[in-house]
Amino acid sequence: MSTTEMLEIAPAGAAHTDSARSGAASPRPRLVLLLALAAGLGVAPLYYCQPMLAVLQTDTGASARVVGMVPTLTQLGYAFGILLLAPLGDRYDRRRVILVKAMALVAALLLAAGAPSIGFLLAASFAIGLSATMAQDVVPAAAMLAPDAQRGKIVGTVMTGLLFGILLSRVVSGVVAAHAGWRAMFVSAAVSVAAIAVAAWRGLPSFQPTTHLPYRALIRSLGHLWRHQRALRRAATAQGLLAMGFSAFWSTLAVLLHGAPFHLGSAVAGAFGLAGAAGALAAPLAGRLADRSGPERVTRLGIGLVTVSFAVMALGSFMTPHAQLVLLALATVGFDLGFQTTLIAHQTIVYGIDPASRARLNAVLFVGMFIGMAAGAAIGSLVLAQWGWAGVISMAVATSLAALVVRVWPHRV
Repeated sequence: MSTTEMLEIAPAGAAHTDSARSGAASPRPRLVLLLALAAGLGVAPLYYCQPMLAVLQTDTGASARVVGMVPTLTQLGYAFGILLLAPLGDRYDRRRVILVKAMALVAALLLAAGAPSIGFLLAASFAIGLSATMAQDVVPAAAMLAPDAQRGKIVGTVMTGLLFGILLSRVVSGVVAAHAGWRAMFVSAAVSVAAIAVAAWRGLPSFQPTTHLPYRALIRSLGHLWRHQRALRRAATAQGLLAMGFSAFWSTLAVLLHGAPFHLGSAVAGAFGLAGAAGALAAPLAGRLADRSGPERVTRLGIGLVTVSFAVMALGSFMTPHAQLVLLALATVGFDLGFQTTLIAHQTIVYGIDPASRARLNAVLFVGMFIGMAAGAAIGSLVLAQWGWAGVISMAVATSLAALVVRVWPHRV
């Protein structure tokens, strides 16, 4: 990387960007609400497919392994989109980037709705993942609009919208798929994204770029940040490991509930998203806690809660089906709260590295997380087929413990 390119991402060159916000007025509540809705509706298409897998398998006639590739390719598309498209938020007006991605997401969802075969649906799933990265342009936009004294609160509020989008997407898709079919769910998703795109076009302000690096140099700077920022490496690695267990659980839950001894439909699998709503509600609190106690301590607390919650699920094999469902719901509250708390703390760490590189730092963090998501979806399906639900829980506990090692022993990464 040339000296000029290194200066473009150096923290010294970014100090003015953040200081310019220190005395600025807080954005209006209506604008914060718009950002929260854009983040939630933008990220939700990544998860609509998960409660619908059993319905998709029945309707398409594909094997469970092939249908399991739908969430895998969606998450992979998201990881590639974050890597190759999210850094554009530092280079171009974020408002324009958000609008272009929203239009692309509408098109991808409509392609999925009209998919004539499972192969076409797999391709559309990858396109949905690519374009759903609009959510990763919204969060740095909120960080840029917020004054220093309220950044944690505002980013936490927008993240609440994003997390509710993740959680409620499963509830909505489970109900819609059960009553109107999976194609209707994709059409409804396209309509919701189109509506938020119109609102964003009317309500979002323009953003000044924070770098003038050409595209190739912009992408190369991700590698520079990864090599020279240990805090970034630790955050991305730990969150990625947590995401493996998180995704393995959600990608196999519908199959578990569909079979013996539960014999429950997609609507019940989607309703489990409500059990994780505590994580979304805790996002602003997690941001404040990270500001007061330090994000490092909060990451360890969050990972510990995830580990314990997954371990408790193993007790379900000794319970009646009804008691096991209750245990699953309670443990879901615990691990989702821990996962989202850890994510907020990691974002606090990462956003503090270099204010002018927030889109790229955020990209690296979420690439790590969604690679973990994709790996968890793929491996979780294989583990469920080979070793059953006990194997999925064991995998989730192991990956959570590995994440804790990364945070406790910093020199390992």
